[in-house]
Amino acid sequence: MYSAPRMDSISLISAGPVRAAGEDPGEDLGISLKTKPKTQRPPMYKVLLLNDDYTPMEFVVHILERFFGMTHAQAFEIMLTVHKKGLAVVGVFSFEVAETKVVQVMDFARRHQHPLQCTMEKE
Repeated sequence: MYSAPRMDSISLISAGPVRAAGEDPGEDLGISLKTKPKTQRPPMYKVLLLNDDYTPMEFVVHILERFFGMTHAQAFEIMLTVHKKGLAVVGVFSFEVAETKVVQVMDFARRHQHPLQCTMEKE
């Protein structure tokens, strides 16, 4: 059987700070009114291959297939652009990915004794 608690044993539970009469109820509610800043996308970087008179065209095609995931046909087209125009954009990546690709290409070219140049620039 349920018996109601005695009145002298009930404690008051406050939903917030006690305010004086006439005090603005909008004050000190603990709600942040600051707007959240919008996040920006990180800047992207173009990876470029530069033409030279010594690196074989087949080697450039191999680089594009291996490090940039291009098909043979795509790699061949980009290689021709590099050959005819002097340079070509081979991909656009975040800074870290672009930097890694440049280092990989340059290292691979040096190990195979080719002077191929690969650079990156902000888009």
